[in-house]
Amino acid sequence: MAGLNVIVISGLSGSGKSLALKSFEDLGYFCVDNLPPALLPTFVDLCSQQKEAITNVALGIDIRERSFLSDLSGVLERIKNLGHSVQLLFFEAREEVLVRRFSESRRPHPLLPQVPVLEGVRFEKERLAELRRRADRVIDTSDLTAHELRSLLTKQFRSGQAGTRLAISLLTFGYKFGVPYDIDLLFDVRFLKNPYFVPELKPLAGDDPRVKAFVLADPNAQTLVERVEELLRFLIPCYEREPRSYLTIAVGCTGGRHRSVAIASHLYESLVSMGYEVTLTHRDIHKS
Repeated sequence: MAGLNVIVISGLSGSGKSLALKSFEDLGYFCVDNLPPALLPTFVDLCSQQKEAITNVALGIDIRERSFLSDLSGVLERIKNLGHSVQLLFFEAREEVLVRRFSESRRPHPLLPQVPVLEGVRFEKERLAELRRRADRVIDTSDLTAHELRSLLTKQFRSGQAGTRLAISLLTFGYKFGVPYDIDLLFDVRFLKNPYFVPELKPLAGDDPRVKAFVLADPNAQTLVERVEELLRFLIPCYEREPRSYLTIAVGCTGGRHRSVAIASHLYESLVSMGYEVTLTHRDIHKS
């Protein structure tokens, strides 16, 4: 019987561990949160014995006591020796980011709820320094949105299956709000005529037929989409042969409301007609 693929998730409070576990669940992993390290071998053994094969497992483990750390290290070695693949992922973020996240959620730090959050963050960092050192991979979520973290994990851990097509994500954004993190291809469409300066189009968004018609009437826009479609027809099969399962294409304009939305919507229709699995997300369409 083939061994399991086990992903162990740990790290600092507020760094995105819960979101990471949810992302693995969406990827089809069998997920369990807060499993004591001592129960890991029994859990892995039960998964291996299931009639309906479980091949991918993600475990959220909170390790704050040093005794638990030594237990975890030994347990993971035992699981590896049984022929299973094990990766320990450690999630972290910068101190000021963690403090801001706790402030926004109005929650105290779980380790030291009676003191300022920063003290709790630093205390936990000290407690988990050895676990971080032993991690197979450290993921810093300081500059990642929830969408970007999901995208990162999906690209890295989605199980490749023979015969499946590349999952393509189209993302529009405004440069004034920052360039998205962890994208594969980026197209800047700020050189196109801007509906923002047309009074009757300014309050509308790029998914409105009138705005889309205005943007695509620009000869430069027509040439752009033709060239991009030609490029994607060449690139996508190359990415599929790599192999990879996920591709993120970003289209940006100044505010992320008009031109990028219109162009990405057109590209979405083209890619769907080619038979690809495509999602379209407008990050900044509702921002002023």
